[in-house]
Amino acid sequence: MNNYWGAHTSIQGGVTASIPLAEKLGFLAMQIFTKNNNRWFAPPLKEEDAAKFKEELKKTGIKFVMAHDSYLINLGAPSDEMFNKSVDAMVDELQRCEVLGIPQLNFHPGAHLGEGEEFGVRRIASALDIIHDRTADFKVKSMIELTAGQGSAIGYKFEHARDIISLVREPERMSVCIDTAHIFAAGYDIKDPEKYETVILDFDRIIGLDRLQAFHFNDSKKPLGSRVDRHENIGDGFIGLEGFRNLLNDKRLLHIPKILETPKVKNNSKTLKISQDSEA
Repeated sequence: MNNYWGAHTSIQGGVTASIPLAEKLGFLAMQIFTKNNNRWFAPPLKEEDAAKFKEELKKTGIKFVMAHDSYLINLGAPSDEMFNKSVDAMVDELQRCEVLGIPQLNFHPGAHLGEGEEFGVRRIASALDIIHDRTADFKVKSMIELTAGQGSAIGYKFEHARDIISLVREPERMSVCIDTAHIFAAGYDIKDPEKYETVILDFDRIIGLDRLQAFHFNDSKKPLGSRVDRHENIGDGFIGLEGFRNLLNDKRLLHIPKILETPKVKNNSKTLKISQDSEA
């Protein structure tokens, strides 16, 4: 199966506006926000808008769509007020995905804000149990995005995702997204070929490749182990073309959609080059 390429795609003009844009750019996969990502809530999607989104999507060659939740959500928040607001917002995000027929909602696990990683992991799992109870029978999965570990963010260790998934009552509703910039900044060396292999084997052993449903393809502005989340264009950061060649030539990962979240440029020729090399 070929690599499914795509990028985070604008919804300016409404969620359906993302579809012709993605098709024009030749995407086989795309990621969208279902509302303004810097707001907690938005008016419910109209049935006719959701129907149009699904109808237009069927006419294209796009094989995979995922959504990203609001950056405001923190499921690890110690404050009950922030915790409850984040739970409500995540429920709203899942409801929007379900109405649109989007199968995966990508979310940052959250930050413990000084209460410790064990607290954070348990708090996030508790939040997900509440969220899943309130969205019973939904098809959309909750996709944990691995993080760089900046500040008190949970998710910079494979073990964090494993532990969250093992604690939730409905683990079958959980999936995982690897952001290349994040895991590199967290200390996972995907640039060196031998160390890359160890990273993938560790992921499979700790979490399981069957949980891996998407990649965010981003180079890193900061070095290995920096714990700083800064995206760079492919080939212009510390991961370099070498790291992306490792990923794109890994037959175990060919079928997993790869979504660019790099800074917008007119033509990222390096990304095109490694894509072509991987299919040679």
